[in-house]
Amino acid sequence: MSKINVGNFFEDFSISQKIIHPLPRTISEGDVSLYIAFTGSRFALHSSDVVAKEMGYSKKPIDDTLMFHLTFGKSVQDISLNAIANLGYAEMSFPTPVYVGDTVSMTSTVIGLKENSSGKSGVVYVHSVGYNQNNEEVLNFKRWVMVHKKDKETKSAINEVPSFAKTTPILDTINLPQIKCVNTDYTGGKYFFEDYEAGERLNHPEGITVDNSDHTLATKLYQNNAKVHFNDHMMKSSPMGQRLMYGGIVISMARALSFNGLQNAQWIYAINSGAHANPTYAGDTIYAYTEVIETIDHKREDIGLLRLRTIAIKNQKSDEITNPKDENGKYLKNVVLDLDYTVVIPKRKTAK
Repeated sequence: MSKINVGNFFEDFSISQKIIHPLPRTISEGDVSLYIAFTGSRFALHSSDVVAKEMGYSKKPIDDTLMFHLTFGKSVQDISLNAIANLGYAEMSFPTPVYVGDTVSMTSTVIGLKENSSGKSGVVYVHSVGYNQNNEEVLNFKRWVMVHKKDKETKSAINEVPSFAKTTPILDTINLPQIKCVNTDYTGGKYFFEDYEAGERLNHPEGITVDNSDHTLATKLYQNNAKVHFNDHMMKSSPMGQRLMYGGIVISMARALSFNGLQNAQWIYAINSGAHANPTYAGDTIYAYTEVIETIDHKREDIGLLRLRTIAIKNQKSDEITNPKDENGKYLKNVVLDLDYTVVIPKRKTAK
């Protein structure tokens, strides 16, 4: 019997199958520094212990998207080692802040399977939960990924596609400390919950070009060993002709770009849904714009929430498109991410 792990193919999955992913990860300051180096993320809460303590924390928490990558990476060798592409996310929540020194791990349960009409691949739907060393949930989400079949001749009888909630519920209790004050000189932004309106659009002006070295090192940092991201020799003979950038990197780029206009929205509460509309490759320049879908008041007096839709575009400035989809409802070829998510933002009474 071979000792080599070749990863799971579509036929290897079954409904209700539970997978305990290996390689728990203790998070270090080096992880935080490298994340900033790869993304240019500028949110003050995750950059400064001084700012975090002034807000009410004992020390700075790590960026929610960094925690997502480090935890998500645990699932790759079992779920998406033989993936063609990660297709989307739903019902993602970030229940507990994570700090340097915490150890994260993950389990997944298969909740759906659907063979593609070509017979060459299928879509696997999983529900994944991340935990810290105290067995507290730090990440909870569902995703679906297209995976190669082992045997193209054998047809699957399973066609079970789960349904997903449109938005992640807002709980009465949000596990963040009471925000004492927000120094706008430190955060770089003067706008608070009350300053945003539904229907507002923010065209983030900056662009970030991602090189091969950037996305390769970032994906290694997350211990995401999916072949499509690493194996250039294999991918040269694929229809893409080159390595595919991990979609989570595009999420990080879009989140980093959204800083300009959303400087005080420093917490991701939930990702309601996300679609990787088109592939991204080394050399592409990412731009983004954000629409405010909804402003959500909360019973806490210090914070509110904004439901946002951030669209990431490659090689085209954000103010050059008005709609990410064409008249037939298909994504434009330069649109690479459509992310519906909810952020926590302080109310004006916390301003210093």
